[in-house]
Amino acid sequence: MLLSEHIAKLIEQMIDEGKGTASVKRNDLAAKLGCVPSQVSYVISSRFTPQKGYITESRRGGGGYIRIIRVPMSKNQYLTHFFHALGDSVSEEEARAYIRNLVDSNILSKQEADIVTAAACASALDRVPAEVRNMVRSDILRHILMCLMQ
Repeated sequence: MLLSEHIAKLIEQMIDEGKGTASVKRNDLAAKLGCVPSQVSYVISSRFTPQKGYITESRRGGGGYIRIIRVPMSKNQYLTHFFHALGDSVSEEEARAYIRNLVDSNILSKQEADIVTAAACASALDRVPAEVRNMVRSDILRHILMCLMQ
């Protein structure tokens, strides 16, 4: 497992144990994991974003911390958020990340995710001209999200 994955899982556990909130002391967590504090900051800034349903607050100084709060969203709020986050063009790698987030959020089952992944994969879009493939992939994912919202 990558260090960033390990850091993210540990923070997720802290949030779960804190019933949706965790206060992370960057230096303490970095020392515990044997990494530099900037790695902890990177994980927090890239994985615990408002787009992914989190609010972060930072307090600097000797007793400083980063508070991470999970914002509960309904299924439709979550899907609407994903719909708008997709953009007009999505690479296969980005599509897989979005789908993985939907599974992690219990919006899609593993089997449903496999079906959506198959619909958006490169081989399924092989006949689509390369210059519009990512736009078509985005359209497919948006239509699937609309179906899930109903």
